Amino acid sequence: MKFLKKIITTIIVVCIIIASVITYKGYGIYEKAITENPLEEKITEIKEIEDYTEFKDLPADYKNAVIDVEDQAFYKHFGISFKSIARAFVNNIKAAKIVEGGSTITQQLSKNLYFTQKQEILRKVAEMFVAFDIEKKYSKEDILEFYVNTSYFGDGYTGIGQACKGYLDKQPSEMTLLDSTLMAGIPNAPSAYAPTVNPELATKRQIIVIKRMLDKEDLSKEEADKLIKQLTK
Repeated sequence: MKFLKKIITTIIVVCIIIASVITYKGYGIYEKAITENPLEEKITEIKEIEDYTEFKDLPADYKNAVIDVEDQAFYKHFGISFKSIARAFVNNIKAAKIVEGGSTITQQLSKNLYFTQKQEILRKVAEMFVAFDIEKKYSKEDILEFYVNTSYFGDGYTGIGQACKGYLDKQPSEMTLLDSTLMAGIPNAPSAYAPTVNPELATKRQIIVIKRMLDKEDLSKEEADKLIKQLTK
């Protein structure tokens, strides 16, 4: 029994040491990133991109769709979601590699602003520190606005303004409910879900968005059924 306790204690100590080293190195990456490119300057840059779209010009259905499919606790967390991290940790252990990041919208914005799409532990830690900064300095509405304007939608389109013009020949403010569910699903995997690349996969992803909106009561059963019927007829 004493031997077992000793092993458990040793494992805990080793885990704490590893976590401390990862956090320290991840913080170093974060510090270097924001020193070279301060957050306020990065935000100023993205506001100058072509077809930048303000929060007030995003349809309510689109905003609901993005939150429901990407980060349902968006308005409740402070930049990271421990529940999502725990779920991702379990899934990564099962897969024996990093297959899920457990990222909130704020973390995804951090990645869009500073880091690569590659799943790396140190980068994830740095991403979290940037997320904390973003949450301290900007409102949730600002964060969602920045996120949809920096997300890649495939086919060379960065930001919801460019994507709407390219895929729908519309301004974001003109998106219908059906349009909104399509556009909300693309950034998760733009190379797969871009409607010009794989319309079938884009539709499957769109249906997932619709079902998430139904689960969160942002759509009625009748509305969801009608949309799915339109997509599968």
